[in-house]
Amino acid sequence: QVQLVESGGGSVQAGGSLRLSCAASGSIDGGYSMAWFRQTPGTEREGVAGIDSDGSTYYADSVKGRFTISRDNAKNTLYLHMNSLKPEDTSIYYCAADPFVVLVAPTSIQRPGLFHDWGQGTQVTVSS
Repeated sequence: QVQLVESGGGSVQAGGSLRLSCAASGSIDGGYSMAWFRQTPGTEREGVAGIDSDGSTYYADSVKGRFTISRDNAKNTLYLHMNSLKPEDTSIYYCAADPFVVLVAPTSIQRPGLFHDWGQGTQVTVSS
């Protein structure tokens, strides 16, 4: 089990960019799959991007080509580079990790219940 702390959220105009970071309290090497989710009030938590322990990445169709997920195991940190932001990207973004989840397809990141460890979230607001 690791504790996760997100940072990097903020307000940006449409078309702008942000980079979210998620720092883990312990090592994320050794098999951890990690992912970014987002949730707005009254909606279900939506998978945005995931990265497996071997570096394989998966994206929701809504962000493909605009967002890039990456990880630095030496720094125990997960990143989400968000470009060409749209107002509909406005949400609270959460990172998640689990040592037993194996990501095999984009649909793997649409099951937030599989992930055990979660951060507290960081707000991203995109204005038109």
